[in-house]
Amino acid sequence: MAADLPARFRRWFEYERDAHDRVLDSLATIPEDRRSSPEYRKAVDLLAHVVAARRNWLARIVGGPAVPVFPRDARIEDVAKDWTEAAALWTEYLDKLDDDELARVVEYRLSDGSAGREVAEDLLVQLYGHSHYHRGQIASLVRAAGGEPAATDFIHWLRRSN
Repeated sequence: MAADLPARFRRWFEYERDAHDRVLDSLATIPEDRRSSPEYRKAVDLLAHVVAARRNWLARIVGGPAVPVFPRDARIEDVAKDWTEAAALWTEYLDKLDDDELARVVEYRLSDGSAGREVAEDLLVQLYGHSHYHRGQIASLVRAAGGEPAATDFIHWLRRSN
């Protein structure tokens, strides 16, 4: 039986939470002596970017402060904390998500000052694709730094959830 669209977005976010948590865990598999490597640094910064993008898009959708979208020299502890906070805010938003909210036109400003205008549903879809893209990059960097990349494919999450 197919779930309604708001319920699907909530489900997909639960998958994303698990995937990001697994990515955080995979960064811990990188040997201590490789944690100053360019690969490790780039992986942490990319995850910080994904988290910051999630926060910024929520701020654009519902209002709130923006954060720098391309953090540099992020600390893994800060990224984990920021992710926990961002996930809680997104859960709160998604718990109230309905068809009217998905169809709402969101007008916003990008970090370069240009204007944007999309329906909330399209912005949510963009975020999932953005996360998938960067998690793949992070997996390659984790392997290059000597760690074990996380299995974050949706189908793996489904199999673990059943």
